[in-house]
Amino acid sequence: MTQNVETSADLPHTGYLRLPQILRLIPIGRSTWWRWVAEGKAPKPVKLGPKTTAWTATSIRQLISDLESE
Repeated sequence: MTQNVETSADLPHTGYLRLPQILRLIPIGRSTWWRWVAEGKAPKPVKLGPKTTAWTATSIRQLISDLESE
């Protein structure tokens, strides 16, 4: 099974991203992502509803930029 990896060019300039979209941009596992959030390496999520968690496109753009400069 091949995973469709998106590029940062596919990242919208505004709005919100859900976790599956983020993991296509940053190819890591779910548990790694949540560990990064807990450690402060990844941005804090925004609750859009009781079962809906997302991140701002701006914060994900900044994270990708930070990761590329490491």
